[in-house]
Amino acid sequence: MSKKFLVSSIATAAAVSVMVAPTSASELSFTDVSQKYESAVNFLVGNDITSGTSATQFGTDANITRVNAAVLIAKTLGFDEAGKYKNAGFTDVPDRATWAVNALVEAKIMTGKSTKKFGASENLTRNEAALMISNAAKLSIDTKLTTTKFTDVNKRFAPYVQALVNEGITQGKSVTKFGADSPVKRGEFAVFLNRAKEKFDFLDVMVMHTNDTHGYAERFPYIATAVKELRKENKNSLLLHAGDAFSGDLYFNAFEGQADLALMNEMGYDAMTFGNHEFDLGASKEGHLALSKFVKGAKFPFVSANVDFSKDKLFDGLQTKSVVQDYKGGHIYDGVVLDINGQSVGLFGLTTEETPFIASTGEVQFLNYIDRAKASVAAFENMGIDKIIALTHIGFDDSLTYDNDLELAKQVKGIDVIVGGHTHSTLKEPYVAKDHDAPTIILQANEYGKALGTLDVSFNQYGEIYAHAGKLINTDTSASPATELKPDPETAKVLAPYAEKVKAMKEESIGKTALSNLDGRRQSDDGGVSSVRYSETSLGNLMADAMLAKAQEIQPKTSIALQNGGGIRASIPAGDITVGNVLKAMPFGNALAIVQLSGADLKATLEHGISAEVREGGGLKESGAFLHVAGMQYTYDSKAAVGKRIKSVKVKKGDKYEDIVDSEMYFVTTANFTAKGGDGFEKMKKAYEEGRVSEPGFVDYENFISYVKTLKTVDPKVEGRIIDLALTK
Repeated sequence: MSKKFLVSSIATAAAVSVMVAPTSASELSFTDVSQKYESAVNFLVGNDITSGTSATQFGTDANITRVNAAVLIAKTLGFDEAGKYKNAGFTDVPDRATWAVNALVEAKIMTGKSTKKFGASENLTRNEAALMISNAAKLSIDTKLTTTKFTDVNKRFAPYVQALVNEGITQGKSVTKFGADSPVKRGEFAVFLNRAKEKFDFLDVMVMHTNDTHGYAERFPYIATAVKELRKENKNSLLLHAGDAFSGDLYFNAFEGQADLALMNEMGYDAMTFGNHEFDLGASKEGHLALSKFVKGAKFPFVSANVDFSKDKLFDGLQTKSVVQDYKGGHIYDGVVLDINGQSVGLFGLTTEETPFIASTGEVQFLNYIDRAKASVAAFENMGIDKIIALTHIGFDDSLTYDNDLELAKQVKGIDVIVGGHTHSTLKEPYVAKDHDAPTIILQANEYGKALGTLDVSFNQYGEIYAHAGKLINTDTSASPATELKPDPETAKVLAPYAEKVKAMKEESIGKTALSNLDGRRQSDDGGVSSVRYSETSLGNLMADAMLAKAQEIQPKTSIALQNGGGIRASIPAGDITVGNVLKAMPFGNALAIVQLSGADLKATLEHGISAEVREGGGLKESGAFLHVAGMQYTYDSKAAVGKRIKSVKVKKGDKYEDIVDSEMYFVTTANFTAKGGDGFEKMKKAYEEGRVSEPGFVDYENFISYVKTLKTVDPKVEGRIIDLALTK
């Protein structure tokens, strides 16, 4: 069902003609439904509660009879047409509606005009509608009330009319007139039921979400403006973060997550799950201290059902390994039960199982995502909860070697919405997975705070989604076109002291000028063919050269440098090179390591770096394990089978390159993350375990700055260090 998404200046305007998709296959277009009735008609038709009076008419202005109103109420309540209800004894009810009238009379929602007559064909009055809906919705009814402000409402109906007014379901025709005896139009009755639907266990929720913000704190005030506007327009809302607040922009380098935390607390996030980059600092002397401080300072809970912190003392007392009804901010749970306007919604989290291979997890353990998801869903269902959201950082369509959201939706029944991150996917509209009887909606909102994701979702009384609409709201001032949103003043005020320090960092020059852009792009940055995750780039070469130069100061026998593409996070623009540019490109603060590897192990290491799947059009898909090199050249064939792609490897000796010797041992420098087996480098991991790795401790960006300062000109080129033979044929 196509649901209109109306959020003042943020959303598009609604059409006058409403398009609805009922449970049948046919699609109807009603020309008599104005914007006033649009969502109400969508609600009724989308749930197969009613259809139009014809293919093009809903009958908005037609009077509704008592018997037709009874059918609508019975269907809204979920009464079974095939159910066996006590015969009410009315002789004027048509066969098609007998079940509905009997069900409502038995439930004491309606009565007849007499013992034998229901008044089936009579028009339903507004008074009668008030009584009927108040009873059906189990509203708070003051039976002692005899009058209201409406002079045309008698004492019999006064309690019911007042109950509807109290709930905001209806008002009068005027200040003093309710229109008590006026017939109810089909459009009016649809509006009444739509406004009361949460009392019938239907639920509308505006889900707002971000992911992979990576310290790009300056976009949060723009996100906050959109969030505040959406909250004004939607009484039920959630604001969720799908992980990777850590590592990226200078705000993280300077404040290790505290700037992001202050902003997220100000904006009132409801929950967050952990991304793999939340574990980037685990190899530092402080371990996961920054992450534990981030958790402790949060005014919102963290959910991650497959992450176990129990062996890391920094998290003692911070994790409860279960799904809970009562929760608090600054604590980690498998999942939590959210109270949304009196209805329970289950929320659980998942973090990619790949994390130990691409981050520095230390003692933190990662469990199977499918097993933990099934256990979480079962826990919610045992609590009687049938509306379930998964907040994940496993990737929309990432490699199934580990995990992804598409597979999660396929393998685990009962998840209604997956709010995802990790692959930085730009899902401009929600993806609908149809692996089970009920759909699963999958979301992801690009990267770096460039967009706020939205899902306007409607659940029926069985906890199934019957309508949804979603879009990404542009919050990027540097995009084309740039966001039209203005920064939220309160959030900007929180950002200000952090921004002042970062501004000074950005402007500090290292005293060198880049003659051209130093290419650190990912394919997603501009849609081009260059990517540090599958091709040689100028910045990759320069970073590897800097690493090799520093390592040779420590161990002169070092002849090779390997820089993983995942460690390069941004390009450095042409012109004056600032400390800020450098830190943005290499934000992790990885320390230098020197590894002793045989020629054969080096080949195996290079093979792993090019083991990604082949992308459409040729060449490799992006992989953070792709290795940039210095002191070495290698060729490979991306069309060959994985493990058999390397075709030649040459090592620089003097001014020449010679074939690598399998049995010879080489001193190789790389980041300590890679040296310990990060990104799945098993030969590196084995060398580390066998004591063939030294860690001098010099940090990558400091080494880079020192090296660049020694150069007469800064103008590195792509020079054929890495060649995919499949792309040269």
